[in-house]
Amino acid sequence: MAPESRGSPGADPSNLWGNAREGSAVPATAQKDTAADGVSPGAAQAAVGSEAVSPGAAQAAGASEAVSPGAAQAAVWSEAVSPGAAQGDDRRAAPPAADQSEGEGILLQGVSRWFTDRSGGCVEALSNVCLTINPSTTVAIVGPSGCGKSTLLELLCRLQQPSEGSITAPQAALMPQRDLLLPWLSALDNAALPLRIAGARRAEAREKTHPLFARLGLAGFERARPGELSGGMRQRVAFLRTLMSGRPLLCLDEPFGALDAITRIEMQSWLSEVLQQQPRTVVLVTHDVEEAVLLGDRVIVLSARPGSVLADIEVALAHPRARSDEAVLALRERALIALGLEPAGGRR
Repeated sequence: MAPESRGSPGADPSNLWGNAREGSAVPATAQKDTAADGVSPGAAQAAVGSEAVSPGAAQAAGASEAVSPGAAQAAVWSEAVSPGAAQGDDRRAAPPAADQSEGEGILLQGVSRWFTDRSGGCVEALSNVCLTINPSTTVAIVGPSGCGKSTLLELLCRLQQPSEGSITAPQAALMPQRDLLLPWLSALDNAALPLRIAGARRAEAREKTHPLFARLGLAGFERARPGELSGGMRQRVAFLRTLMSGRPLLCLDEPFGALDAITRIEMQSWLSEVLQQQPRTVVLVTHDVEEAVLLGDRVIVLSARPGSVLADIEVALAHPRARSDEAVLALRERALIALGLEPAGGRR
């Protein structure tokens, strides 16, 4: 196979993170803040992504001051929103409705992805991945480090294109491993950011987002800055920001990986409840096999690089699920056996 550049040819032009992250020449655009709206020029930096921001991208965001690498990195996220999402409906306690038809799912056919490393060699991340995912289901993906799990999410979000094969998927929003909240904005304004990028005024965006703070256990912290929030609360704000994108597909890249054990358990229970209340198609990447069984309707086990599907385990258990449940333990063991981390027949 011919080595391929690490760039993302054909990345979604409306995806602000994808453009800035890969150095795309496609300009990123955002609604420019006005004096009447009471927003400083710096707030427009929210539309700019990643470690290398071109001057054109900064101008497109309406930012008059220089964007420092740190501020740009804090703005990395992929929930680009169409103007229609900001209009929404009058249901004040629900995020924007997903704009896909209920029958639209995900189909990956023979998907492979390879890159060129610094020495000019070919590194294959994924090999011949075939998956069908029904809408409104949660699929958890587990596998060894470096097996292409995050690459698979970026493919679903159109931040990359497959080197071989095809992908059919609805519009997606990516929640990266770090919360990446903007430190100069309140928790409420961080969560409402997709609506602001879509053109909504600050008051309108806040009005649509505020009722969800109570439902997500954040009531009373709307005006807090990210530095004043616990790790778990920051992740809730980041997840709400992802919901407010209105995208029918949510791609969650180890959302609780950086949390302590107790907070992680609390957040797993919380996410399970939220997904029951706000059904979306979810692809969740995790290194925690138990987490995959607790949250997923299916657990996809990937091999070591290049990642390919070793097992597709159905989790036909009602929510909420208990860690000590025999069925949960048995499914966890099946996944560990598929990963080669536990001998077959060690437990029944």
